[in-house]
Amino acid sequence: MDVKLFHLINLLSGRHLLIDKLMILISKKMKFVFILILVILFFKKKNVTIKAVVSIVISLFMHFIIRLFYFKPRPFIEGRVGILIPSKFDSSFPSKHTLLTFAVSTIVFFNERILGAIMLGFSFLTGLSRIWVGHHYPSDVAGSAVLGTLTSAIINKLLQRKWQ
Repeated sequence: MDVKLFHLINLLSGRHLLIDKLMILISKKMKFVFILILVILFFKKKNVTIKAVVSIVISLFMHFIIRLFYFKPRPFIEGRVGILIPSKFDSSFPSKHTLLTFAVSTIVFFNERILGAIMLGFSFLTGLSRIWVGHHYPSDVAGSAVLGTLTSAIINKLLQRKWQ
C-alpha cells in the first residue's frame, strides 16, 4: 500500500510545471520560513522558541539513532520514479524535513493556536512535497510527522511544568 500511495502521488509530478516548482520550493525552502518564525517568536515569546529548539535537538538525535539501526532505501533507488531534484542516497526513514517541521509547528500550535495551525498545514505540505519530488514514501512522512508531534507534545508538557 505504501508503494501504491507513493506512485499515486509521485506520478502527478512532472506534469504541471507550476505545481512542480511549488513543490520543489516547499521541499527545499520551508525550513527557512520556520526558522524566521522562530526568530520572530524569540522576541515575542521566548519560551516557545526555547521549547522548539529543545524539540529540534531531541528530534535530530532520534533521527540519528534511527538511522544507525534502520535503513530503508529511497524510492528512486528501488525503482523508476519521477525525481524532480537530486537527493542523497541515505535512508528514506525518517524524513528529516517532515520531522523537523512537525516538531516546530506542534510546539507553536500548543502555544499559539492560529499560527501553529497554519504551520501544521505547511508541515503537511512539506511532507507531501517530499513524496512529490520522489525522495520519500508516505510511511516515511507519516512516521516522521508522528515522531515530531509526539516529541514536541512531551517536550511542551515537561517544559510547561518547569515554567509554571
